[in-house]
Amino acid sequence: MSQPTAQQLAEQLRARFGGRIDNVDVSHAQTTIEVPPAYLVEVCTALRDEAEFRFAQLTDLCGVDFLMFGEDEWKGSQTATATGFSRGVTGEAGPGRFDWSHHPEHPQFLRRFASVVHLLSFEHNVRLRVRSFAPEDALPVLPTLTGIWPAADWYEREAFDLYGIIYEGHPDLRRILTDYGFVGHPFRKDFPLIGNVEVRYDPDAGRVVYEPVTSVTPRVTVARVVREDSRWKTAREESADDWKDN
Repeated sequence: MSQPTAQQLAEQLRARFGGRIDNVDVSHAQTTIEVPPAYLVEVCTALRDEAEFRFAQLTDLCGVDFLMFGEDEWKGSQTATATGFSRGVTGEAGPGRFDWSHHPEHPQFLRRFASVVHLLSFEHNVRLRVRSFAPEDALPVLPTLTGIWPAADWYEREAFDLYGIIYEGHPDLRRILTDYGFVGHPFRKDFPLIGNVEVRYDPDAGRVVYEPVTSVTPRVTVARVVREDSRWKTAREESADDWKDN
């Protein structure tokens, strides 16, 4: 069977699911569909079972926080500095803490939390991204996909741990990366850069205790950027001359 292009797959999905999907997008040779939570299990079951799709493998599932999506929160981000970006140093609510309460909404992503699934069809040699937004931001809840692809089990636990997305019907929804007593969900955009609490061993109490953060200093590193200027050109030429001489 011939491999469909991303655009052909998008047309098949529109024809098959119609109003059960909110949006179909093709970008960078990748097809993405947005599915309301009410239809997520139904649509995903069809994507796995129906002959024109046969997405037998769930290769990845992750959470996404769209808070401040498209907004440049990094002042001075156009030029690198030796001390890092301002967001990692100062904030109205104190070092490493920022006020997100008045953030503007993105016209496309009006909801905050989404679960994103990457699927692979061996039979048709094609991939698909399925995105579903939780209807509530305060308590994001989505149906589990473990009944369709058992591989979703640990991925959904990871998204629950890091983003606080609750997967209704999951057989064992527990934290998987952070400590049992961890406070909050560290991949949320409004999670403080310095965290909420720190732990230490208290010799007087004879146990590990949790305390408000006092000793952690916010630190954001700056990614290295290769800049093509005269220094690198000269260095390459000198290196080439040395190689010839040897």
